[in-house]
Amino acid sequence: MTQAEIFSTDLSMAAQQLRDKDEPFAFATIVRTAGSTAAKPGAKALLSADGTILQGWLGGGCTRGAVKRATLQALRDGKPQLVSVAPEDLLAKKGIAAGDTIDGTRFARNGCPSRGTVDIFIEPCLPAPQLVVLGASPVAQALSSFAPQFHWSVAATLAQKKPHQQQFVVVATQGQGDLDALKSALSEKKDHVAFVGSRRKYAVLAEKLVAAGIDRSLIESVQAPAGLNLGAVTPEEIALSILAQFVQIRRMAVKPSHA
Repeated sequence: MTQAEIFSTDLSMAAQQLRDKDEPFAFATIVRTAGSTAAKPGAKALLSADGTILQGWLGGGCTRGAVKRATLQALRDGKPQLVSVAPEDLLAKKGIAAGDTIDGTRFARNGCPSRGTVDIFIEPCLPAPQLVVLGASPVAQALSSFAPQFHWSVAATLAQKKPHQQQFVVVATQGQGDLDALKSALSEKKDHVAFVGSRRKYAVLAEKLVAAGIDRSLIESVQAPAGLNLGAVTPEEIALSILAQFVQIRRMAVKPSHA
């Protein structure tokens, strides 16, 4: 039985517990070794948001610092990391310094007596992005219905987001408290804020937001009208155009993964 098989059940259960709590985490897998190393290819570990190993095993302390740094980077960027921990003299022969990134691999120094090389792949698992839908309009209702099918966490009120979680806000009040909803949405920086309404209507509201002391850069960052220009007419079509735009923004950003 391989180490991966030994730890698979424990890893799976621990990962599910973190998913249930919407907490970020990462998987680390040793994909290659050379020379004398304690852990071998296929060894896996589950790491917390601060880089601590919760389950599994990656060998001794020779790789721990590099794995922690790579884990923190992976969670910040939402992108997998490949780190190669190698003896300093071997790095020097290749003209590589610890900390260099070449062809997607980040190199780190192995200062342990074993002097082996360990390549580790780190995959971040982030909480599902949160879609905050302000309003009870038909568009708001359609959005709240569609979004969970595309792995969005939906909320009807603004609340503190989880660490490493993206938060998108749609003001879909459509005449029922537009200004108050916009003030709430712009009370602090969000990943994206969109307003369901015409460009002209938002321009009028924007002047009122300026008068209320809202930072102009935040006001100008609002997408108005919300959604891609699909020629949408019905509430469902408008909701689809908004969700499509959010998916586009999310997938083109540097945080493409979630738990």
